[in-house]
Amino acid sequence: MGKLIVISAPSGAGKTSIVHYLLKNMPELSFSISACSREKRAEEIDGQDYYFLGIDGFKNKIKEDAFLEWEEVYSNQFYGTLNSELEKIWSKGNCAIFDVDVIGGINIKKKYPKECMSIFIEPPSIGDLDKRLSVRDSDSSSSIKERISKAKDEMSKKQFFDYVVLNNDFSIACRETLDLVRTFLS
Repeated sequence: MGKLIVISAPSGAGKTSIVHYLLKNMPELSFSISACSREKRAEEIDGQDYYFLGIDGFKNKIKEDAFLEWEEVYSNQFYGTLNSELEKIWSKGNCAIFDVDVIGGINIKKKYPKECMSIFIEPPSIGDLDKRLSVRDSDSSSSIKERISKAKDEMSKKQFFDYVVLNNDFSIACRETLDLVRTFLS
């Protein structure tokens, strides 16, 4: 069994950008591609960004017990980690790195308490999150409001993670996270 690195945060806190930084700088890491029920965005590639299963396909995988963890993150928007993805990464001798929502991160840590290091990426403030989501221009205003509301709850769960990294300055947050991961893997 290999090791797992969980990076979680509210939407817009920078977790995906930090994960990309880690992948670029640590060849021993392999990205665990999540599955989701939502439609893919124009720039996304199935099997590279996510496994786009659709709602029915996702629910079928739940019935098959195919997930390490899954959650209905927003109404009828399911996200999860397929067991097969973790097995694929470990078969290559790599460490799995996850870019998952807060509940997903907590659930992975519960299943692999010793093999997993979990890091919560904390935004400077809810106001900053709102600005980042608006600038990203991939969500409707109602979706942004829903994400901000959820972020307030997610921020209250940071104590369930091994480490909290403040993403006030992106380059500092990246270096801090890299140091934590390197220490854990050594």
